Amino acid sequence: MRTRAGAVPAAVLVVEDDAETRKVVVEALVADGLRATAVGRGDAGTKALRAGGIAAAVLDVWLPDGNGIDLCRAWRRAGFHVPILMLTARTDVASRVKGLDAGADDYLGKPFALSELRARLRALLRRGARAVGEQVLERGPLRVDFGRRQAWMGPSQVPLTRRELDVLERLFRAKGHAVSREDLLQEVWGEATPETASSLEVIIARLRRKLEGQTGAELIRTLRGYGYALAGHPGSDET
Repeated sequence: MRTRAGAVPAAVLVVEDDAETRKVVVEALVADGLRATAVGRGDAGTKALRAGGIAAAVLDVWLPDGNGIDLCRAWRRAGFHVPILMLTARTDVASRVKGLDAGADDYLGKPFALSELRARLRALLRRGARAVGEQVLERGPLRVDFGRRQAWMGPSQVPLTRRELDVLERLFRAKGHAVSREDLLQEVWGEATPETASSLEVIIARLRRKLEGQTGAELIRTLRGYGYALAGHPGSDET
């Protein structure tokens, strides 16, 4: 991710207790024209976030002073909205769900390929730097303001993660037409892999549980063998 001449490179926070992993991740970030703040403890990561200027974070699950999932949840509660890519040696679905429930935007298992890490971060940074739009999805009591990145069910706000909003917004921009899984993975995650495909399934299930469960109406339809679409529009019929 090269920056324009004169532009300040985006800064990525790396919270990883293994010195060698920190080193290779920082080198990969610098190769992509980014800046890196690398620390080995969760408390140091929180201090760096509070200092400001961080565009995204790479967060390991296992840290010497606590659990990265708990730290991610604490960051979200404290109002830190930077995209978070979580690293872990555990790649089972249950572990992935825990990370996403805590507010992580993406999940990468160890050992990982640096090319995949770089692709995931590029996707997160592109989404984070996107211009604020004026698009609003309204369906019964549900209202999602993609410009403000917030959702409400009647008077109550519905907590949605950045990744959930990204997927929902992509379906919304399709205006009811089906979006293939491949397109969703490439646009939202930056790469189509078995791991990102699994994450997409988790995100779709979470959106249905959070939004459809409260309205009693179908919001997202599955197009068998193809992808997904918002229900209730021309072109969203199941095939």
